[in-house]
Amino acid sequence: MKQKYIALLAAAALAGCNPVEEWGPVFTGSHDEPSAFQPAQMEANISIKDLCKTYSQGVPHKMAGNHIIAGKVVSTDQPGNFYKSFYIQDETAGIEIKMGRNGLYNDYHLGQTIYIECNDLWLGMYGYKEGNYGGQGMVQIGAKDVTGKYETSYLESPLMIDLHVHKGALGEAVEPKVLAEAELPKKNDNQCTNSNVGRLVTLPGLVYTDQAFVLLYPDPNRPHESTDPENRLFLSSDNNNVVISNKANWKIFTWAMSKTNIIEHLENGDWDHATIGSGQSDFGPITGQVSATGMFKDCKHSSGKLMTYKELLIKNAAAQSVSQYFKMGNTQIQVRTSGFSKFADKAIPSDVLSGKRKVNITGVLCMYQGSIQMTVNSLDDITYEDGTPLY
Repeated sequence: MKQKYIALLAAAALAGCNPVEEWGPVFTGSHDEPSAFQPAQMEANISIKDLCKTYSQGVPHKMAGNHIIAGKVVSTDQPGNFYKSFYIQDETAGIEIKMGRNGLYNDYHLGQTIYIECNDLWLGMYGYKEGNYGGQGMVQIGAKDVTGKYETSYLESPLMIDLHVHKGALGEAVEPKVLAEAELPKKNDNQCTNSNVGRLVTLPGLVYTDQAFVLLYPDPNRPHESTDPENRLFLSSDNNNVVISNKANWKIFTWAMSKTNIIEHLENGDWDHATIGSGQSDFGPITGQVSATGMFKDCKHSSGKLMTYKELLIKNAAAQSVSQYFKMGNTQIQVRTSGFSKFADKAIPSDVLSGKRKVNITGVLCMYQGSIQMTVNSLDDITYEDGTPLY
């Protein structure tokens, strides 16, 4: 009877999962630690790499076979740059554990060994894109996404978490592996084919490329997929995919942007020449009125006059992640930062923006649509090439 009750609770929890598309604010306070922590005593019976090999492209699945993986924690959400998830790594690869909680750093410490009992959890991928301009994403562990929008969702039920995620012994923080360009993953690599994917690494000697990427929505509460071009504003390139200089056009010189930062850019007119739309759909500059026949035809002033896209962007402004692009030799590296991180509005030093000085970046190496994406724990993970602090 007890087992049946547990199974019913687990099923209810999975049915209630609600995936979040954007990073949200993260609790960064502190909880009291238990006075007598008893680490789990377990043993892995499969490596992270071999577990990832059980995944088939585009076919997320509920795991069976009583697999147990073990790895050390290499990410922390305390500075707010990781959201409801943490990464663990073993000697073969790293993987994201999707958790429906904030303040994970209180329970899962850098360097701590974590055991995952995989049976009944879901294995899927985020960030895969087909075609010549696409490539691999990241295999990850989570719950079933009942919406069908993603391949996995967050483990939100405390019961599910307690049954499957076990805290082992505390330990020293993992020493990042310093990579050469030849060791970087290619567009079709993931954890199965490159052991550095999902792990904490240092990429030395990176040069800023004067390119940034931001995707904004005039109203994020309305549909905003690629099939909804009127609700998409790209600050990266024009609608013909021609890269536009960040310095000359977008003036986004912070690692990310808070809500206040977004509004300041808009009110200052920094993006007035940016256009709404994607692909072959162009709705004109943000200063223009919304389409009288489009999704925002109901967005009017009290006078009955249609609002502009810029007015909508200011009204619905929210913290926004930013990707700043660097190069390691001939390889492009995307450094993605959450708008809710503590260092979102920190300006990138001018000698880095100008390319005068190179930087070393330590973070979790991920793949997104075949491109390398680095996520840092804090700004302490970015130094000048000679090792001196950036700030």
